[in-house]
Amino acid sequence: MIYNRIMRQSQLFTKTLKNISAEETSANAQLLTRGGFIYKNSAGVYTFLPLGWRVIGKLCAIIREEMNAIGGVEVFMPAMVEKKYLDATDRWKIPVGFEVRGKNEEAASFVLGWTHEEVITAIAKKHINSYKDLPFFVYQIQTKFRNEPRAKSGLLRGREFLMKDLYSFHAAEKDLFAYYEKVKEAYFKIFKRCGLKPYYTVAGGGDFTMSNTHEFQVLAEAGEDTIFYCEKCGYAENKEISRLREGDKCDRCSKGNRGGKGTIRMGNAIEIGNIFPLGTKYSKSFELAYVDVRGGKQPVWMGSYGIGVSRLMAAIVEASHDQKGIIWPYGVAPFAVHLVSLVNEKAGAAAAKVKKASEKIYRDLSAGGGSTPGGQKQGIEVLYDDREDKSYGEKFADADLIGIPHRLVVSERTVKSSSVEVRQRKSDKAQSVKIRGLLQFLKSK
Repeated sequence: MIYNRIMRQSQLFTKTLKNISAEETSANAQLLTRGGFIYKNSAGVYTFLPLGWRVIGKLCAIIREEMNAIGGVEVFMPAMVEKKYLDATDRWKIPVGFEVRGKNEEAASFVLGWTHEEVITAIAKKHINSYKDLPFFVYQIQTKFRNEPRAKSGLLRGREFLMKDLYSFHAAEKDLFAYYEKVKEAYFKIFKRCGLKPYYTVAGGGDFTMSNTHEFQVLAEAGEDTIFYCEKCGYAENKEISRLREGDKCDRCSKGNRGGKGTIRMGNAIEIGNIFPLGTKYSKSFELAYVDVRGGKQPVWMGSYGIGVSRLMAAIVEASHDQKGIIWPYGVAPFAVHLVSLVNEKAGAAAAKVKKASEKIYRDLSAGGGSTPGGQKQGIEVLYDDREDKSYGEKFADADLIGIPHRLVVSERTVKSSSVEVRQRKSDKAQSVKIRGLLQFLKSK
């Protein structure tokens, strides 16, 4: 996904809103809608507007980098899944999907994809013959559809949502669980880059997993899951399968920890990722096998690993906001800098100087003072509030609501001292930075 590094706020067709429906009680629904990141089309169905789509792009880029780093190869599977695939695992009957049929057809022969294990297993069968073909790992970032009867809480519980799903194929159980650990570590890297600290949580399996699964849960009041967790060692279990009790001491804590064992706490949490050891259940359903070194035929071992990308966006907002608006972590913010020009049109020559200084800063930051060997500008992403029909207070309120990490203010006062006022969104403290050193200052942050 390629972005313009710069954008004039006067040309951004979306507008911020002061209020939205009182029915939207979750922070992510309120703030993402008011800030112009998303538009609610229907219950559980949203459009990502320009600012929101930029955030999604940042999240996808982080995910791709970490998936590629552990050998993942990206594919893109169809949204429409034919009945024959789900019939193979007897999952066509599960009422979670939206059935698809032509207007002249009496019965549906497709479903909008709510899962792709069957599809990728059928594809793998065409390419796996020998043990030499294993292991391999494929992932996609794609829209999923689920007939959610209680669509609510903004992007946390939707009927249409963006998902990254990774599938791994192995010759042996040992190799599957070795890769399982690699994915676990990759997920922690992804979430850290997104400004989140999840708990690696033991959860229930299901008919198509070989054992317990694991979820990545972020504590949040809006979370619909309940977990028991140890603050000290990080061990956690989903309430659905847990025998832990709040207030107990954690037996998983190392005996060598200073201060003894941690105390078990209970809290609401948002699931932002999960990993499943599928074992051989899908491969047996599709007769997916390989010839081993001795010439024998063996079933392929599989794993499945998901991250809800749009839910991840919502979780970041739930975890990082205040009464004024969103506080985006630097790596996923739609822009790095919100440049706010305060022009008093009645000030004559002084107003002209503010406009001129603002325009120059806008251009200079985007150019970045240099290029890569390939000629690509090394600039900073800037949202420039050049609007002339907004008061100073409205501009500041919008900046806080949108939540870009750095706010730069250019005014008559700052122009006189050849400086700008810089404030980080997560701080109330502002500082004056000379314009000539501004680019270096921002790149050091």
